Amino acid sequence: MFERPTEVITSSRAEVTNAFMRGVYLWMCIGLAVTAAFAYGTLAVPALRNFVFSSQYTFYGLLIGEVLLVVALSAAIHKLSSFAATGMFILYSVLNGMTLSVLLLVYTSQSVFTAFLTTAGMFGAMSVYGLVTKRDLTGLGSFMMMGLFGIIIAMVVNMFVGSSTLDLGISILGVFIFLGLTAFDTQALRNMGESAPMDDALAIRRGTIIGALKLYLDFINIFIMLLRIFGDRR
Repeated sequence: MFERPTEVITSSRAEVTNAFMRGVYLWMCIGLAVTAAFAYGTLAVPALRNFVFSSQYTFYGLLIGEVLLVVALSAAIHKLSSFAATGMFILYSVLNGMTLSVLLLVYTSQSVFTAFLTTAGMFGAMSVYGLVTKRDLTGLGSFMMMGLFGIIIAMVVNMFVGSSTLDLGISILGVFIFLGLTAFDTQALRNMGESAPMDDALAIRRGTIIGALKLYLDFINIFIMLLRIFGDRR
């Protein structure tokens, strides 16, 4: 009879963790849906298409705006209101959709659709692994982060070299790196959910938004890398 309160607390903790992860995946999916809508909408609406592709300054300005939004959201997540954090995430999804619309111009619709389905399957498998594995993936995450910095450097170098072989190698490594980061990020988010304060709804909402952003970025980067490897150009 003395174990009953502990059972209740354990049950409540599991419910909070499950609700936290559902919120993360829900907002990630919302972000992806917004991105897809604005990617196709940018090409479908002449005024929006002309705005995005009117000049290189506009296009690269949007890219810089995306980076600044990610940095700002990640750095200030503990200070932001629930509304502000959500708004910044949605705005990032919008801007990313507008810039990713260029992929719809470069690659065939069949390639984009196939890459998306393949990404969904690979991402889902690695995310489930991150959820259920008992193995500590901290070491894997650190290794993958070093690999990420490595391919960023290689991409910068290739901007001057222009090697198609190096570009292919970067894309292949990128797929494996972001798949590893998917598993690591999922486990880290599960741990975050398990330690989340059960009576602080604002903290939980902030956590779901920043978690959704991390998994969203993993998904998008896997998608881009796969498209670069297997995509058929128009």
